[in-house]
Amino acid sequence: MTRKVGLVGWGAIGRVVGGALAEGAVDGAELVCIVDNRAIGKAPAPQLTFEEALERCDLIVEAAGQGVVRERAERILASGTDLLIASTGALTDEDLAKRLLGAGPGRVYFTSGAVGGLDLLQAVRGLGPLTDVRLTTTKLPATLEQPWMDEALLARLRSATGPVEVMSGTARDVPVKFPKSTNVAASVALAIGDLDAVRVRVVADPEAHRTRHLIEAAGPHGSYRFEVAHRPDPSNPATSQVVPYAVLRSLGAIAGRTGQIL
Repeated sequence: MTRKVGLVGWGAIGRVVGGALAEGAVDGAELVCIVDNRAIGKAPAPQLTFEEALERCDLIVEAAGQGVVRERAERILASGTDLLIASTGALTDEDLAKRLLGAGPGRVYFTSGAVGGLDLLQAVRGLGPLTDVRLTTTKLPATLEQPWMDEALLARLRSATGPVEVMSGTARDVPVKFPKSTNVAASVALAIGDLDAVRVRVVADPEAHRTRHLIEAAGPHGSYRFEVAHRPDPSNPATSQVVPYAVLRSLGAIAGRTGQIL
C-alpha cells in the first residue's frame, strides 16, 4: 500500500523531504500535498489547507516546529491519520506527550533527527533505568540567541572567543528555551522514558563550524557514549543538514521499505 503523505512545513527540512518524495526516493510513499501558513510558490505538490490534507492523506509529516505539534497533533491522530514528528521538543510538555501517546486511531512516530544511538538507549530501558544521562549540545553562538536572553548574556555570546555555557538543566527545561535548537534533548528523554533524568548543557562556540551533540549514559548494566558533529543546514543554521534525511529514513520504515535497521 502506498502511503499518501502530507508535509506540514516548507522550510529547510520540508523542502528536502518534499523534493525527495516527489522524486520517488521513498518506496511506498507519495507526496500528496504541502501545508504551510505562507504562500510557498513553486513546489512539487499542491499547497492545501490543514483540513484538506487530513481528507487526502493517511500520513502527516511535521517539519514546521513545536507549535504545530501542540496545536495540530491531537486533531491529526483523532482523524485516523498517522503522524511523524520531527519537532520532538514539544513533548517536553508531559501532558501533551501523554495525550499524544494515548491518542488515536492514528499512530504517532518520532524521527531520531540529528543523533544516533536512541534505538539502543530505548532497548536498554528493558534492563532497567539509566542512572546518569547527559547531553552536551554545542553550536555557533548566533544560532542560540533567543528573545528571552538579557543584554549581558547576549554580549557574552557575541563576544565569545571560546566555548561559553549558555544554559544547563534537564530535558524538561532546555528545549522550551531553545525551540529550534534542542529537539535532541527531548528525543533522548523519549528514548529513556524520563525527562528529568537527562541533564543537558547548551554551549556556544564560535569555532563550532559543525554542530556537536555528545550523549553519555550509564547504569548498572552498562555505559554508552555517542558523539556526532554535523554541518549546519546552510539555509537554517539552527538545524543540522542531516535532519531531513533522518525524516526520510523514518518515512522509509513507516512505508515498509525492506533492509531498514529498526
